[in-house]
Amino acid sequence: MTCVPFAQHQPESRSLTFGKVLLVPGETSAQPADDTEKVCPHFHAAVELVGKRWSGAIISALNERPRRFGELNEAVPRLSDRLLSQRLRELESAGLVGREVSAGPPTKVTYSLTEKGADLDPALRELREWGQRWNASEML
Repeated sequence: MTCVPFAQHQPESRSLTFGKVLLVPGETSAQPADDTEKVCPHFHAAVELVGKRWSGAIISALNERPRRFGELNEAVPRLSDRLLSQRLRELESAGLVGREVSAGPPTKVTYSLTEKGADLDPALRELREWGQRWNASEML
C-alpha cells in the first residue's frame, strides 16, 4: 500500500507533514492537504511503534552506541526492567534493534540499532530539537 502524496508545498520556511495535515511554522492552523485523503498507514504504524512509551528513549540511547541491558537501564531513568525487556523485544521484532549474545561466563547481551533503526536518526534529531524549543520553558 502506498500513501497518496501531499499537495506540493515548498515554502521558504520549514514545514512538517504529519498524517494528512501539513504543518507550516508561523501559521496558526493546519490545513488538510485533501479532504479525501486518509492518514498514511505507513506513517501511522511508524508513530505507533516509535511513539510507544519509552521506545523513542531506547532508540535514542542506542543511537549513541550499542549498549548492554544494564547500560540501557541507566540511560533511560525510571524504566522498569520488565518494560525495558518488553520494548526491546518489540523493537527487535520490528527490525529496529539487533541483539548480539556473546558466549562465555558471564553471557553478555548487547543491543544495537539495525540499519533500519539507525535510519530513524534524522527524524528523532528533529523531534529532539522541537522538544528543546517548545518544552524548554515547561521544564524549568
